[in-house]
Amino acid sequence: MKAVRFHDFGDTEVLRYEDAERPTPGPGEVLLRVAGSAFNPVDDGIRGGYLREVFPVTLPHTPGIEASGTVDALGEGVTGVAVGDAVVAFLPMTAAGSAAEYVVAPADALAPAPTSIPLADAAALPMVGLTAWQALFDDAGLTAGQRVLINGAGGAVGGYAVQLAKGAGAHVIATASPRSAERVRSAGADEVIDHTASEVTTDEPVDVLLNLARIAPEELTALAALVRDGGVVVNTVPTIPTPADEARGVRGVGVFVRGDAERLARLTAMVDRGELRVNVAERVPLAELPGVHARAAAGTLPGKVVVVPPTA
Repeated sequence: MKAVRFHDFGDTEVLRYEDAERPTPGPGEVLLRVAGSAFNPVDDGIRGGYLREVFPVTLPHTPGIEASGTVDALGEGVTGVAVGDAVVAFLPMTAAGSAAEYVVAPADALAPAPTSIPLADAAALPMVGLTAWQALFDDAGLTAGQRVLINGAGGAVGGYAVQLAKGAGAHVIATASPRSAERVRSAGADEVIDHTASEVTTDEPVDVLLNLARIAPEELTALAALVRDGGVVVNTVPTIPTPADEARGVRGVGVFVRGDAERLARLTAMVDRGELRVNVAERVPLAELPGVHARAAAGTLPGKVVVVPPTA
């Protein structure tokens, strides 16, 4: 099969589009014929070696932690899924990934793929959708009528966070650049602040601050001052400390996305009910994944990119 792999850690030039052996599913696993794989910033960190202590991978390594596809073979003891089923998965961070024609996935990580969008596009949902849900509801406890400030709403997680928060009945304030402002507004934001043109402020305190942007620690601390007494700061960027204020009862929660096939299935069902929109900025052939990594490093990706293998 064809795959994109790296044999050494380094910049984007270490990525190779090459032949690789088709994997075989073990007990409790399935083999997926990949329809789509999605690029995530964490892929860049793993390839560059910056995250090797957090996510120790075996070289050569195939990136890609989000996948959509069809079940091609079952490992021993797998039940509840059949060959030919269309599924999505958030894959283990350190396992061989989905930037290939085939990938092995734990059977308990699978959720039915949405039927209302192309199967390849469904790869743009698993990790980022789960991150948005867990940050807003599991970690922040967001409820109807609350005010939430989503900093960095123009990215992939931000797009889902705005939709989910608005769908839950919250008042959504989002920061975005002029390039992504209209997309954020169409996702349901009640207010959009151009963070490139002015300081981020709010007329009233917010109940929840969700930070998705790689900003300086002092910038996040300044934003935390906008949170009301008893509110919460939730931060998805692991390189930035999450501020809290015990004197005001403001909690600080650092988010680390967790695999949750049951929640993922509920998110795919929301897509099919028209309650959640999957946004894909580009679909590119698998052979062009090194260029996607390069554009991500340069900060020029237009949004969520789905990578399509040659046989999909």
